[in-house]
Amino acid sequence: MITSFSLQKLERIMACAAPRIKGSLKVGGAKAFSKNIIRDYLTSSVSYPVSEISSPIRLQHVAAYCSNLIVRDSKRRDFSKNLASTNGSLKVSEERVTVLVIGGGGREHALCYALERSPSCDAVFCAPGNSGIAQSGDATCIPDLDISNSDAVISFCQNWGVGLVVVGPEAPLVAGLANKLVEAGIPTFGPSSEAAALEGSKDFMKKLCDKYNIPTAKYQTFTDPSNAKQYVKEQGAPIVVKANGLAFGKGVVVAMTLDQAYEAIDSMLVEGSFGSAGSQVIIEEYLDGEEVSFFALVDGETALPLESAQDHKRVGDGDVGPNTGGMGAYSPAPIVTEKLKRKVMESIILPTVKGMAAEGCKFVGVLYAGLMIEKKSGLPKLIEYNVRFGDPECQVLMMRLQSDLAHVLLAACRGELGSISLTWSPELATVVVMASEGYPGAYKKGTVIRNIDEAEQVSPAVKIFHSGTALDRDGNFVAAGGRVLGVTAKGKDMEEARAKAYDALDVVDWPEGFFRHDIGWRAQKYRHMVAH
Repeated sequence: MITSFSLQKLERIMACAAPRIKGSLKVGGAKAFSKNIIRDYLTSSVSYPVSEISSPIRLQHVAAYCSNLIVRDSKRRDFSKNLASTNGSLKVSEERVTVLVIGGGGREHALCYALERSPSCDAVFCAPGNSGIAQSGDATCIPDLDISNSDAVISFCQNWGVGLVVVGPEAPLVAGLANKLVEAGIPTFGPSSEAAALEGSKDFMKKLCDKYNIPTAKYQTFTDPSNAKQYVKEQGAPIVVKANGLAFGKGVVVAMTLDQAYEAIDSMLVEGSFGSAGSQVIIEEYLDGEEVSFFALVDGETALPLESAQDHKRVGDGDVGPNTGGMGAYSPAPIVTEKLKRKVMESIILPTVKGMAAEGCKFVGVLYAGLMIEKKSGLPKLIEYNVRFGDPECQVLMMRLQSDLAHVLLAACRGELGSISLTWSPELATVVVMASEGYPGAYKKGTVIRNIDEAEQVSPAVKIFHSGTALDRDGNFVAAGGRVLGVTAKGKDMEEARAKAYDALDVVDWPEGFFRHDIGWRAQKYRHMVAH
């Protein structure tokens, strides 16, 4: 059934589209509901300006397209309820925008979820998206849009009246998609290819740290395996070996012995296990402490910190086994105090923003700093930069965000973050990742997952984000990746949030899946330590 509201919205979208649109248009069923955003207790973030430095942006070309749309009805927005629930404090922007989210994982699902709730957002597209995102009603997925073809993306935006593009994954950013979109006059939240080198090249990031006195681990860069091994022998173990380029969360080896370090060097430089991404390696000192994720929105000159989050990289309970893209996360991270947040902004984030501008490639997007809070000093050091929201950290951040995300990201694109403050739910959020058996190694695809909807009904505070799902011929969800579901929940404290998430996990019927049972243990340990 298509509601009158959905038809009006579809007509507005169609009015933006020229007759040039090709391909079939399929209109799916609707899930309409009234939004009711509760903001009884709000905490604010402040922005940090950086001195004004203008710089040219160099352009890079990428390249062919055809598209098929699956349009789902958007959820009904009830602005009077929004305003009533906030005693009139919610500022609804008069500007309405259609948003295109680039990507198809759990991070992108979380962004779609937050954008769909944004009062200033008129409609949300996701390319390519996935079956779970489409079924949830959080976005209209465009599976056939080739996101590696900038001309195709630009054409889609122009035909469908897209006023904001949010690029989720790192690969399109490094390839220069944001460059071409900005050149075409389309507001884009995500850095240029030059600025994306902060993630695309660890050597570039390390050299920036050296030049602008940003605290980071001692390192050397190598292309010759013999020289790399000699350096490792001189430094001793434990030591860290990193592929220089993009390795999708798998290019870091924390070697506890010299033999493990030698094996990692051979794997990258001799065997070419990561292709060109591993043709250069960074050998880095091992830092003892606690890892945290720190996020800041950046408009080229101003940085606005987000709430803290902490993820769990190792595959097994107790932080054992190989590194993964992330098996779970929670927000806020109690170890990130207001004092530490100020220190991170002053010593790491702001010097980076200023340094990038001085180097002629202003950064616009989200800076995701992987930090180590050193045990011996209690001070933060930069481990790595990512130039996009983390996955699964994005899921817990978007569950807690109460601001109009579309309005905030547009402000970043326009260099107007200085006028923005953010509001967050006081509740804690946690996400537990369900992965295919065998991940992060070889895993089987196509295994059936049942009771996802039932699991989401365990509590109104539960939301399941789809990272790697597809539909089989019978309409069942099946696993289509390594990390497949992000079971997310909010609660007044860690214990309540964890209980809700794990209650939902117990309902999901997926014998070929697995998850960690100890997500959030660091937060519980830290609170226990502080209490005593």
